Amino acid sequence: MEHEHTNKLAESKSPYLLQHQHNPVDWLPWGEEAFDRARREDKPIFLSVGYSTCHWCHVMERESFESATVARVMNEHFVNIKVDREERPDVDRVYMTFVQATTGSGGWPMSVFLTPELKPFYGGTYFPPDDRYGRPGFASLLKHLADAWKNDRARIEQSGDNVLRALQGYAAVESSDDTPDWNATFERCFRSLASSYDSRYGGFGDAPKFPRPVQHDFLHRYHALNPAEKNGQTALHISRHTLGAMSDGGMNDQLGGGFHRYSVDEQWIVSHFEKMLYDQAQLVISYCEMFQLTGEQFFAQTARATLDYVLRDMTHAGGAFFSAEDADSLSPQPEGSKPDTKQHKEEGAFYVWTTAEIEAAIGAEDAAIFNYFYGAQPAGNAPPQGDPHGEFKGKNILYVARGVEETARRFGRAPEDVVRVLSSARDKLFTLREKRPRPHRDDKIIASWNGLMISAFARAAQALDEPRYADAARRAAAFIRAELWDEDTKTLRRHWMNGAADVAAFADDYAGMARGCIDLYEASFDFSALLWAEELMDAMNRQLWDEESGGYFNSASDPRVLLRMKEDYDGAEPAANSLATEANLRLAALLDRDDLRLKAEATLKVFADRVSRIPQAMPALLAGAMLSQSAPLHIVIAGNADADDTRALLRAVHEKFLPNKNLLLLGGDEQSSGEAQNQLAARLPFIAGMMMRDGKATAYVCRDFACRQPVTTAEELRAQLSE
Repeated sequence: MEHEHTNKLAESKSPYLLQHQHNPVDWLPWGEEAFDRARREDKPIFLSVGYSTCHWCHVMERESFESATVARVMNEHFVNIKVDREERPDVDRVYMTFVQATTGSGGWPMSVFLTPELKPFYGGTYFPPDDRYGRPGFASLLKHLADAWKNDRARIEQSGDNVLRALQGYAAVESSDDTPDWNATFERCFRSLASSYDSRYGGFGDAPKFPRPVQHDFLHRYHALNPAEKNGQTALHISRHTLGAMSDGGMNDQLGGGFHRYSVDEQWIVSHFEKMLYDQAQLVISYCEMFQLTGEQFFAQTARATLDYVLRDMTHAGGAFFSAEDADSLSPQPEGSKPDTKQHKEEGAFYVWTTAEIEAAIGAEDAAIFNYFYGAQPAGNAPPQGDPHGEFKGKNILYVARGVEETARRFGRAPEDVVRVLSSARDKLFTLREKRPRPHRDDKIIASWNGLMISAFARAAQALDEPRYADAARRAAAFIRAELWDEDTKTLRRHWMNGAADVAAFADDYAGMARGCIDLYEASFDFSALLWAEELMDAMNRQLWDEESGGYFNSASDPRVLLRMKEDYDGAEPAANSLATEANLRLAALLDRDDLRLKAEATLKVFADRVSRIPQAMPALLAGAMLSQSAPLHIVIAGNADADDTRALLRAVHEKFLPNKNLLLLGGDEQSSGEAQNQLAARLPFIAGMMMRDGKATAYVCRDFACRQPVTTAEELRAQLSE
């Protein structure tokens, strides 16, 4: 297909940049060519940041960037730069901090205007083509800013200087000499989350409701610290209710598994339909932990459905995991109709149903049961607050509106009969849905998100006793190591798409992959995974540790980026410093690396003042603080990995939520001791004499390097762990 326009983005590996390669806008990627042009032509820079599965990015492209009229203004008065925020999180973070500080909110697409020296002077997110939604129209904004650059340059440059000083002040986080009162900070974080908890529908705050799994990480660990106290029980209830509501809601794909980005309404019915890998990874861990805490199969089933979605739709043939699926897709057309070349993609088109479609697929009798259970109605089921523009009129987002027992009573059927009808109907509708035009998938493989997903598969392999999940984690780690890790320089690359991209890894890549490898070790006991985690953290410490003030910079020093930031906000993803704190502490315990423990403690001190003031912003960092405050718990199993008695002991460990455990598997006798075990014993001398007793697999529970009496049965081990 021939295109009227092609710009420099055509040379990129980023799916997001490639989506814009045929815009009439003269886009350039972030780099010296763009900066040189801005200085040479004395023009301000328009920086547009987004990602390939971003709904409002598509809208702004369709309304403004595909417009020849708008493009002429952009090309005449600005140097226009496109950035994939998933490819360059360092650039995104600097300017998102500016947008959030000056507008009170942030998001994507992010639209920022810069001086040729890269200093921001005006910014926002989505701008409509003309004045609406209380936002200025993009075309008029361009003309206004171009005129200001021409006639009021001094004020703009002064504004840029002021912004830079403010950003530098925010980024200058320094260690405190005071010993933090961590217990008091844990309490403040719990109270903050409890005060924002929606006791009716679950979740935190008002609509829209975003999943933020780091909140569940904190609540689970807070409960484990105080299991019998009222606040500890409340923490468990808040998390259990919220996870249950999310799983039953439209945010969870009821047919194919996997979670959408967020719920537009407070009842979790209408979703923003994109699916992000980092959400799947973190939520799987939240559901596995809740299963360990409650024993309720509901949470295990949700985790399995999510993992199976990732394996089916988000996994590269080589084993690594893709980044995201779009919210938008083409609506299915009647069979036999001619393709509509003018049709626009619509949000949620792949996922929504009319009652007529459901009845045609499964028959009227089963459809009545299905529609009652999943809340489908002839007029559509989107509540007004979730569909203010009527986009889902006559369409239904599947969610669990009523339980099996209530549905059985309504139709006079046995509960098991209702379960059978629902299962058959889901299978038929899923098969039919697979024939629809699929949403765009971002096939970029990002190191940090793969690290999170490796953790999820590894932890699920343990909690759900599912070896195939450990195999998935192992394959993904092998792919990242083969494609993105340089054995000679001991450095990591950020992402892969038909080859490694020329972007160095960031702090979250190193820390995320390190944590994934530690979890993989505890799921598979492959010692090479643990050693690679150690190499990753050593590389991170060489490149990104702040020797003056402590903590980790997001990126290596780069003159093309305005300043180096230290990520501390645990948002949709845990901050790199939070991930690094956990990884350092766990490696310190597993490999006797006291230097890594000191790095973790220093990181906690760097952010102690900020986290004490706004603890709800850093729940993952607080989870790391909890780990740092607990005495090391080592659980050592001596036995044959494939033997039934060894597996029974491991199941006894895995069925419990033990957030501070360090799990090791040793060969059962001196003859089975291999190189890996010898290396472990050299690092941890206290395990040297741990062997099987009376020919049976044996467990040793050691807290703070003092060990209990060895036991050989799962019942005895459960009793020790319960203490």
